[in-house]
Amino acid sequence: QVQLVQSGGGVVQPGEALRLSCSASGGPFSTMGWLRMPLGKEREVVARLKWNDDHKWYADSVKGRFTVSRDTGENTGHLQRTNLTPDDTGNYYCNLNDGVVFGKGTLVVVSS
Repeated sequence: QVQLVQSGGGVVQPGEALRLSCSASGGPFSTMGWLRMPLGKEREVVARLKWNDDHKWYADSVKGRFTVSRDTGENTGHLQRTNLTPDDTGNYYCNLNDGVVFGKGTLVVVSS
C-alpha cells in the first residue's frame, strides 16, 4: 500500500520561504502533486510533478514563487515556497497519482 509522509509546515513572516517535503513508500506512482486550502477559500491545486520525466506544472497564483523538485533515490518530492504572503496561509497537502493517496497535511501560517 502506497503511503505518503509530509513535513514542512510552520509559522513564517511575509517574504520568507518554507519547504514542504513529501516522502512516498510502498509502491510505484506516476505523479506527485500539491494542493492547499487557504483559510476561508476554495481548495487550490498549486503544483504537479510527473515523476518519470520531471515535467512540472504550476498554478498561475504561485508561478515564480513556488518550485517543485524531486529526489528519485529517496522517492521524495519538495515544494519550495518563497516570498510567502498572508494569502498563502492554509493547510497544504501532497498527493500521489492525482489524488489517489494524500498526505495528512501541514499548516503554514504567514503573519507578521
